[in-house]
Amino acid sequence: MSPKPVSPLSGWNSSAVPLFFEQTGAVAEADIRKLIHDPFELLTRMVQPVLWLTIFGQVFARTRAIPTGGVPYLDFMAPGILAQSVLFGAIFFGISLIWERDLGIVHKFLVSPAPRTALVLGRAVSSAIRAICQAVMVYVIALLLGIHLRFGGDALPGVVLTVSLGASVFSTFSLIAACIVKSRERFMGIGQVLTMPLFFASNAIYPLEMMPTWLRWLSRVNPLTYQVDALRGLMIEGGHSGFGLGLDLLVQGLILTILVAIAAKLYPNIVT
Repeated sequence: MSPKPVSPLSGWNSSAVPLFFEQTGAVAEADIRKLIHDPFELLTRMVQPVLWLTIFGQVFARTRAIPTGGVPYLDFMAPGILAQSVLFGAIFFGISLIWERDLGIVHKFLVSPAPRTALVLGRAVSSAIRAICQAVMVYVIALLLGIHLRFGGDALPGVVLTVSLGASVFSTFSLIAACIVKSRERFMGIGQVLTMPLFFASNAIYPLEMMPTWLRWLSRVNPLTYQVDALRGLMIEGGHSGFGLGLDLLVQGLILTILVAIAAKLYPNIVT
């Protein structure tokens, strides 16, 4: 009798992928529970977008020298302020990892059978959900200010995807920083140093064409630039994506993949 042929998939565990997603979801759920118990955190994060749109936006709208491609400046600015809100919320996300290490929670995650990638992605998913909540609030403010928003077609799903990617990128970067510095004081210092350069070296409040050449090149390696570019094409009536939506999402996806791999490698260092 001839031997029974062995399938090339015989060594593959069909339950591995569902288990990985289940573990990722468990980590995300544990973090989201904190948000449910303390939703005031989201409300405090809305102060800055309100100030930018109602005060700075109104003033900058009177500056005729800013080319906005034919759309009102407040409309042009709204996607950048949404991206700013996501950035500021996600870049300090790693502070929770340091707190959980001090409380012994991280040790329990690390001794679990969950792979390090699931632990990192779970936190990225949690950050993405927070960012979507922030996006809803920014949309409400924008509507009250009369900003011309798009709702048809792929606009809303595209915004959700872009905001989720942006939050995941910056929160994962934040986790890497937390694994390296391991101190709340140093971490806060790094976060404060990074937020302003990332924001102003992007196309959030002015187009790339207005920048000097060296800053324009710097902005092209800034993940926030691609997030704003995608949001501007998706959110605003008459807005367009300068790089193309496909490239914007591809760049953010590649950056997220690299950062997740680095964070998964460094994750155990947080307890040493």
